[in-house]
Amino acid sequence: MESTARVIETPLAEMHRADGARLGTWFGCALPDDFGDWLAEYRFARETVGVVDQNYRVYFDFTGPDRIRYLNAILTNNIKGLADHHGSVSLLLNPQGRILAEIETYAFPEKVLAISYALIREPLIEVIEKYIIMDDVTLKDETEQRGTLALEGPKAALCASELTGLDVQNLSDLELRECAVVTIPCSIIKRTIAGVANVEFLVERRNLQQLWNALLAAVKEQGGGATGYSALNAVRLEQGLPWFGYDFGDKQIPHEAGLQDSHISYTKGCYTGQEIVERV
Repeated sequence: MESTARVIETPLAEMHRADGARLGTWFGCALPDDFGDWLAEYRFARETVGVVDQNYRVYFDFTGPDRIRYLNAILTNNIKGLADHHGSVSLLLNPQGRILAEIETYAFPEKVLAISYALIREPLIEVIEKYIIMDDVTLKDETEQRGTLALEGPKAALCASELTGLDVQNLSDLELRECAVVTIPCSIIKRTIAGVANVEFLVERRNLQQLWNALLAAVKEQGGGATGYSALNAVRLEQGLPWFGYDFGDKQIPHEAGLQDSHISYTKGCYTGQEIVERV
């Protein structure tokens, strides 16, 4: 799937520049390379905690009575088995088994939230809507209304618990919970990578700057700070974490990217590209 050519700036771009950040292109978006010292930021992510601007995402709400059946038919993981407020990470494949998108899905009583990448926003919508034929499903693009910030590092769960009052460490992986930071309503998602519990905060876009300031103040109390993608890229390479658009895309099948154990259900039934995956 070809990416969107236009580089999209994070909504926090001007604030980051005012704080001395250098912006680069990550996931097709203008995001901080660093905030002046990428090695210090690397230590935040490895030893304490860093706050990260993750505004390279798109957010789709799927509603309608056929939403679960439909998504289960086009994605590689089991969407039918999701409990409310829990998520899974899947792939969208073409009929030849090559990867068009990496998509997270989170179940709610009246909808499914899907999260993917801004660099493929338009072609992804086109592909998804092409497969909606007889299904009673409605896709609503909520990207302009939402944003994500994250805490990454060994003190991320502790920091998030102090901010929200939730026992983050004991949440399930990819469990989504509603909470508030100071007076800012948001949702948190726990994501464990290489044994470390990181935490993401989904928030209305109009509250992004206020939430960034609250998270930054909290991580500084833990010896951390703002962290850019030069440091994060180094950390994820050490962890062996493949990134969409860098290590895999529409030239690879899941096994070539090492995603066969994390992104695929082998018991859920048919989906686009399944024949190639099962044959491999």
